[in-house]
Amino acid sequence: MVGSIDTISVSFNEHLIMNRRSILALSAMSFLAPTISGLAAEHPQPIRQTAIQAAQQATPARPSVQTQQVTNADISAGIKKNIATAVKRSRDKKFHVKHQGKDLALDLVTVHDDRLSNLANGKYFACVDMKAADSTAYDIDFFLAGQPGAMKVTQTSVHKINGKPLYDWKEDKGVWRQVKKS
Repeated sequence: MVGSIDTISVSFNEHLIMNRRSILALSAMSFLAPTISGLAAEHPQPIRQTAIQAAQQATPARPSVQTQQVTNADISAGIKKNIATAVKRSRDKKFHVKHQGKDLALDLVTVHDDRLSNLANGKYFACVDMKAADSTAYDIDFFLAGQPGAMKVTQTSVHKINGKPLYDWKEDKGVWRQVKKS
């Protein structure tokens, strides 16, 4: 009898260890899935917060360097502030962006707060709908960098015109790149 209880106890312990390993493997796969997918997407996908936290925990501590966590609200506020500042400075009170050699004068329709992304390494993404005087709708991709309260736009590009995408995004070795629409 004692031998069989020990066998059951060992088997149960082995089962627990295997379950823990399975859970760890599944966690790692879900963590890496966006990185290894390599598929084209409509917009750059954010690095999951758990991934950022894990990377920060794995990095040796640096003496007295403190960075504030950038939130989606910070990204949204940064993009809105940038647009408002550009509109205020322009003679026609429009947001201007260059596209195929033309200067587009646009009005803000909406900032897609559901498409704000933390791309890591201090880079952020925002998708914005804008409209021209002739009612042409533009989806503009904005890239930002900075800290909470001090977000700056580093790049803009026209992503869609009247809902038709001009390009897609593809993740390649941890970096999102624009790719031709297939």
